Amino acid sequence: MALLHITDGSGRRWQYTLSPQLPCTIGRAPDNCIVLNDPRASRHHAHVTFAGGAFVLVDGTIVGSRIKRSANKVLVQGQPRTEHQLQDGDQIKIGNSLLRFEQATAVAAVNYDNQPLGRTQMTIPVREALSVVLRTSDAVASARLSTTEIAALRRKADILALLYELSKTLALVFDPEVIFNQVTEIILRVTPADRVVALLGDQSPDGDRNTPTELRQIAARARNAQLTEQMRDLTIGRTITSKAMRERVALLSQDATADAQFGSAQSIISQGVRSTICAPLAGESCVYGALYADRLDPHAVFTRDDLELLSAIAAQTTVALENARSHKRLAREEVARSNYGRFLPEYVVRQMLEHPESFQLGGTNQTITVLFADVRGFTRLAEHAPPTQVVELLNKYFTAMTEIIFAHGGTLDKYIGDGLMALFGAPTATPQDAAHAVQVAIAMQRQMTHVNADLRAGGLPEIHIGIGLHTGEATVGYIGSERRTEYTAIGDTVNLAARLESNARPGQILLSESVIQACLPADTFPVVQQPPLSVKNRIQPVPVYEMSWQNDVTG
Repeated sequence: MALLHITDGSGRRWQYTLSPQLPCTIGRAPDNCIVLNDPRASRHHAHVTFAGGAFVLVDGTIVGSRIKRSANKVLVQGQPRTEHQLQDGDQIKIGNSLLRFEQATAVAAVNYDNQPLGRTQMTIPVREALSVVLRTSDAVASARLSTTEIAALRRKADILALLYELSKTLALVFDPEVIFNQVTEIILRVTPADRVVALLGDQSPDGDRNTPTELRQIAARARNAQLTEQMRDLTIGRTITSKAMRERVALLSQDATADAQFGSAQSIISQGVRSTICAPLAGESCVYGALYADRLDPHAVFTRDDLELLSAIAAQTTVALENARSHKRLAREEVARSNYGRFLPEYVVRQMLEHPESFQLGGTNQTITVLFADVRGFTRLAEHAPPTQVVELLNKYFTAMTEIIFAHGGTLDKYIGDGLMALFGAPTATPQDAAHAVQVAIAMQRQMTHVNADLRAGGLPEIHIGIGLHTGEATVGYIGSERRTEYTAIGDTVNLAARLESNARPGQILLSESVIQACLPADTFPVVQQPPLSVKNRIQPVPVYEMSWQNDVTG
């Protein structure tokens, strides 16, 4: 697995998993795979491809058959590179953003045994992990301190300091692999464990959120180099890990070699496992995995203090893991919200993020209403006004029209020069889609009164818009190439709506008969039939109606 760890110009951090099958584009534009909030990054600054068995970083983007290089270059290890075969640990700088390439090594498989627990057992419920580890005796509480109690109190203070430092460290880390590497190192340092393993898994498909399936080893450490070499052949007790996760308790099991029930458990005896501790990574809603540690010296055992400490560390680790997952989800949602928010209403974007399974964003055939609107007289306006004033006016016009579309649940498909295309019924469909499209057309025409007031105040000629609407079946989805796609609709329905718009006079709204039929009986609009329109690929002329929006009171 290959990853890019990213910190963009705004300080936002996340990671992106590279795929050998798909190129990864990087830049400021929202259609990139990695979107950088960085004014010094180009819109399409760089891309990563897979060639010759390795990932290759390329400065720039492909335009036609040529590569257009970025303005501020791509630096790898501080040196500008136009192309570079990425190596593990490479530091990449794009503008003010930093990226680190990581070529993850294959994770060792986890070998389990199914032997029963040892004779001596201790448990600590997950909810009591922190309170137990810091609890003092009644004698300490009453200030009658013996030498042993003073030593115990000092140990509690040391543990408190350790947990505080651990929480500060983990609060700044959002990479699960880094989190578990740090945690296993700390456990090995503060307990007498010979081996520490962090296990992470997925939730059980049968709905039991306390027994994750397919546990995998995400981090492991051993006391010395010899044990490190042997770890691949050592097993982990499935019984203790399953019990700890299922019952949400930190568990100590020992005397494995002394217990009669292990008389035939040659695998355990041959490993010399005498003492084992395990604590679940248990959140409020589910169990993510477990922290497992054992002692391989048959004369060495864990104590209750060790179990308490492991339990407290597991609690801290769970918080850090949930923070990392939330951070990743929020980063993903931020990019998605930025992309979808350009052409979908906010409530639709929110539904997509909360319930992605309810949206079919591939190519689907569905009934929609398409609206086209185009400015009449814009060419004459552009000839008499300074370019900056024209652009400012056009931006104000599009902003006002887009707000009207979003307010009625429409999807902004695209801007086309001084025109626009909007969809009603995609990606979400309602019985009122056609009526909403008509209401939008009326509101847009009325908005032109305010637009022209601004034009007159600036000494510019007035402009008007023509609008066309048609309801029918179209193919809707993400259409384009691997490098660039857009959410749009294609088909005869779209073509007919465009044809109606092109025949609309300034200030006119033309709609097809199917729009009127699609409106609910309660959604009556004043219309006047116009001469039918001859359309390419249609034998019979298309009935056309004009919306008398000046007299309408429904908008």
